[in-house]
Amino acid sequence: MKAATGTAPFLAALRGERPSRRPVWIMRQAGRYLPEYQELRRSATFEELCTTPELACEATLQPLRRFDLDAAILFSDILVPLAPMGAPFVIEEGGPKTPHPIRTDADVQNLRVVDPREEIPFVADAVRLLKRELGDTPLIGFAGAPFTLAAYLVEGGGSRDFLHLKRMLFRRPDLLERLLDLLADQVADHLKMQVEAGADAVQLFDTWGGILSPADHERFILPRHRRIFDALAGLGVPKILFTKGGGPFLPALATAGADALGLDWLTPIPDALKRTGALPVQGNLDPHALFAPKKELARRVAEICREGDAAPGHVFNLGHGIFPTAPIEAVETVVETVHAHVPGGVS
Repeated sequence: MKAATGTAPFLAALRGERPSRRPVWIMRQAGRYLPEYQELRRSATFEELCTTPELACEATLQPLRRFDLDAAILFSDILVPLAPMGAPFVIEEGGPKTPHPIRTDADVQNLRVVDPREEIPFVADAVRLLKRELGDTPLIGFAGAPFTLAAYLVEGGGSRDFLHLKRMLFRRPDLLERLLDLLADQVADHLKMQVEAGADAVQLFDTWGGILSPADHERFILPRHRRIFDALAGLGVPKILFTKGGGPFLPALATAGADALGLDWLTPIPDALKRTGALPVQGNLDPHALFAPKKELARRVAEICREGDAAPGHVFNLGHGIFPTAPIEAVETVVETVHAHVPGGVS
């Protein structure tokens, strides 16, 4: 690991440097576990938070006022780019729903790749607002990966068995590939727009990328990751790829073009390092561990930090999003323990 060069710890770790302290941020760190966020939601709908730059900015900043986090992540939603493509979603109590699932040739034909700068400018506006507020704290832009977006589009919302999506994959693989290519182009443009507006790094979330066999992952998912990261290659910002359930695919994911791999809690960091080579890693505390007693939580956090010492770069994070019922004091314990870690010493 190289010595850091004065870069923010989060960015330094993603570039394979040894920062002044181990950086930490938390997936879904702006959200329902915060009382101030709950207060904000009483005055605005979720859609209004996502589409009003001032509200998105406020939601993004709330966790940084409370915790000593090393990065902010834009408050938005992975489904935001889909409405201008012709596939609007509504956020209901049970999750997102679309009135018109994408399941036929005509459905895919009717989708269009649009310029997000014209169709959803509020995303870039929120990034620009945040850059004025954050000072030296890096801002992460993000998007959902094509396969995860396709899962919501084809199922019409969330799913437990992904029956419609898997049926398309096995009966009409050509149709699914056309859909995935459209989504890859839209996602690439969406991430480009965020970088142009000032995002310091980007993360591609593939929440449902772990539900396929290795062969199907190789055919349907990996080429679209590469397509997106190739499109972002000249922008000069670190790129993180996070695949929930991605342990079986780590060697392949390491070839996708990302600068760092996010790990869920199912794959120990030493295991991942053996299988991915010289990429920095991010993760990977089980989100349920936040409900453990303080001493046990601190022990687990310290152990992950020690495992991360062997990585070219390590950003501490959960292995998936924080639960809405997570205790505030547990987040404080995580951040304090991570920042107290001394590589090669006793945390």
